[in-house]
Amino acid sequence: MAGHSKWSNIKHRKARQDKVKARVWSKCSKAIMVAARAGGPDPDSNLSLRYAIDEAKYSNMPKDTIKRAIDKGAGEVGGADFQELVYEGYGPGGTAILILSLTDNNTRTVGDVRNAFKKGGGSMGNAGTVAFMFSTKGQIFVDANKYDEDAIMEVVLEAGADDVISPEGNDDDKGMWTIMTEIGDFQGVKVALDEAGIEIVEAEIARIPDNTIAVAGDDVRKLLNLIEVLEELDDVQKVYSNGELDAEEMAKL
Repeated sequence: MAGHSKWSNIKHRKARQDKVKARVWSKCSKAIMVAARAGGPDPDSNLSLRYAIDEAKYSNMPKDTIKRAIDKGAGEVGGADFQELVYEGYGPGGTAILILSLTDNNTRTVGDVRNAFKKGGGSMGNAGTVAFMFSTKGQIFVDANKYDEDAIMEVVLEAGADDVISPEGNDDDKGMWTIMTEIGDFQGVKVALDEAGIEIVEAEIARIPDNTIAVAGDDVRKLLNLIEVLEELDDVQKVYSNGELDAEEMAKL
């Protein structure tokens, strides 16, 4: 979802993902296997694998399950040949949607994605339709209920972070600090947080929209439903949108 409002949306999505943990872990396993197969089983020398392992950890995937995925990917010979493919389209409210996938059958996946768009009130586009609206950045979330601004700023800015976006919470739940980095500084900022004893809730190399579109009224529900349907597809790894969701409408969901 949109960069600086992403955590408010993640909370809603995670509530649903808790019910489908097996599906989340399956996606993590696939990403780990593909990374291990492409670059070897050592995360110290295989940055893609390191990122995939970290994302699995943030999803509370057991260490044994992570190790099995690494071993399977590194030892796989003649197995499924997964491709990293990007699909693009438009959602409710004129929002742009970018979908990252790992698939061994593009015909199947593109059909599934097209059907999801059709049912969700959106439309699938050709390659390049909306991808230019997004930039690839590192994005790290830290709980603002546990850490104040001074603690975060001192660590991450010195480590090379581009920006720290203030949480959009309340007295009961302050929300999340959103730390933005360039790709080359992403791992260094994560290491700096770990060394400072600051817990990372979630971190990823994400596609961040350069500009956002305000989404209000019934389009908020429609957009979230479309993203949920897309995320439930087995071949889809990540879904990003430039929709900036109305806070009042989000509170009703």
